Amino acid sequence: MPAHRAAAPWHAEPWHADPYVRALHAGHGPLFLRRADGWMLPLDVERWCADADAADRTVLRRCQGPILDIGCGPGRLVAALAIHGHPCLGIDVSQAAVDRTIREGGPALCRSVFDPLPGEGRWGTALLIDGNIGIGGDPRALLTRVAQLMAPDGLLVVEAAGADVDERVRVRVDDGRGGVGTAFPWARVGVRALLHHAHAVGWEPVEQWTARDRGFVSLRHAPPLPRSAAEH
Repeated sequence: MPAHRAAAPWHAEPWHADPYVRALHAGHGPLFLRRADGWMLPLDVERWCADADAADRTVLRRCQGPILDIGCGPGRLVAALAIHGHPCLGIDVSQAAVDRTIREGGPALCRSVFDPLPGEGRWGTALLIDGNIGIGGDPRALLTRVAQLMAPDGLLVVEAAGADVDERVRVRVDDGRGGVGTAFPWARVGVRALLHHAHAVGWEPVEQWTARDRGFVSLRHAPPLPRSAAEH
């Protein structure tokens, strides 16, 4: 088993839960991530199922080369990229999300980011949008894995939480009406925490911006220092 999979196991089952699948089929919520203490984070399913909006387009304009959308959901970003002829692929652990992405015209596979993927080491851009820096509940493990997927000059674009937060939690998908999925690990990080974790695993910031009250950071992975330089 590859080391990156052992380091950060990720299971698809939570996103096959009926509340999530029903919301995707309906194209709207209510849908939440619920912590064990009862706090619930609203999920913007309606926006996910719509066309790419003005904030999304600020991300798409920065994409370069072949683009990997990690946790593509119902595929609005992949569909927008494909319409304009950009080579791209969405991956998601939810078959319902992948099916919807394909119906919208975007190429997609039902895979975890921690699974073997096409084009490893050659992706020009990777996207972690809509809170997907939380995948697996360990941002550093996720960022380390993404670095393995990227071309040497590849660009990573991450959407950070609006709050100044840095938390690892177990959550369930909850429809607010009694439908609840199984628990799984998740993380939420604001910009400051994202930059801290990214720097720890070799990523350097390129740009930060805000659009429609959503905060984004682009990063590149710093090449390792030559051995002689690292020893000084």
